Amino acid sequence: MSRQYRKFDADFKHGAVQLVFETGKPIAQVARDLGINEGTLGNWCAGERRRRENGNAALSEDERAELVRLYRGGHRAADAA
Repeated sequence: MSRQYRKFDADFKHGAVQLVFETGKPIAQVARDLGINEGTLGNWCAGERRRRENGNAALSEDERAELVRLYRGGHRAADAA
């Protein structure tokens, strides 16, 4: 059985990232509000941060901590299913 993936257009992605950056709300909260996976939104935000920094910067400590948290949280949720 194949897995179904939702497609998001560029406008939706941009709007979701802007909600995180402009409101200061946590990625997890914005993702819940929009009904999307927090890891997906986290990836979009990290990509935008890299684009804003011309793609030359490594992940910040905060970004790395957020990715670790999302990674660990994802495994707990997957194991519970």
